[in-house]
Amino acid sequence: MNTKLHFAPVQGHTDAAYRHFHSKVYGEQQTYYTPFIRLEKDGIRPRDMKDINSDLNRGIHLIPQIIFRDEKELCGLINLMKQNGEKELDLNMGCPFPLQTGHGRGAATIQNIDLAHRIVEVVADNPDISFSVKMRLGLNQPDEWKGIMPLLNQINLKHITIHPRIAKQQYGGEIDYARFSEFLQESKNPVVYNGDLKSVVDIDDILKKYPAVDGIMIARGALGRPSLFSEFYTGKELSKEERIEKMLEFHRLLFNHYTSVLCGDTQILSKIKPFWEYAEEEIGRKAWKAIKKASNIAKYQSAVALI
Repeated sequence: MNTKLHFAPVQGHTDAAYRHFHSKVYGEQQTYYTPFIRLEKDGIRPRDMKDINSDLNRGIHLIPQIIFRDEKELCGLINLMKQNGEKELDLNMGCPFPLQTGHGRGAATIQNIDLAHRIVEVVADNPDISFSVKMRLGLNQPDEWKGIMPLLNQINLKHITIHPRIAKQQYGGEIDYARFSEFLQESKNPVVYNGDLKSVVDIDDILKKYPAVDGIMIARGALGRPSLFSEFYTGKELSKEERIEKMLEFHRLLFNHYTSVLCGDTQILSKIKPFWEYAEEEIGRKAWKAIKKASNIAKYQSAVALI
């Protein structure tokens, strides 16, 4: 199997423990990314550094993802990551959330042509780092990517991951497959597809439709169906019962880890309940709602037992 699979980062979900136990249960074939890292008071938050440097990352392919609004932030993050010994970095130019785009980060960088020129220079000045980019079609309009594509084509990127929506859509509305086709044709760098993939059939359909795609990136679909990557790699789609059995095993390992390192029901529930956030379709609405409402560990375990 030559298709590269990438597990996209999601804040509050894909921390070091999640990545570790996911790879333990489902295999290590896919590349993982850290939730985006940004500068805060000219440094990186201790919890982000703890996540990057966790012993739980051993044995998996992990790439830090950084988010920035200008050259100063970009260079600051790159230098700090290099000091930490990193050799690969993913540039987040696709985050659609107003909390980031409102400050000129994420998908807002697609409109910033001056910054795109600086990115070309910064990448050229750091030949010891392998860079990739994750982006949207634009912030407000689906053709905004065309303004920076000539600049991205000047640099050698490991790949560009494109989610074929604009940021204002976030994760709703139609995927713009026509513009994805155009993006794929115009990019001189390898292209990874991202967006609305929930099953092996969905992945196969994209690969058949776009054979030039270099890889597939999934976030919400893999959070709701954690076996998705291994099902694709093995070529064996699991039954619902088999998927649930594996998911419960994954959950048990993660739950036991959190109970061993955290104190009190509130802390533990705040970390473990997001495990199920995207899994309503997989586990059923009754169990999903009960898990969401659980106010202590006893009620939470009773809710999980409904699955």
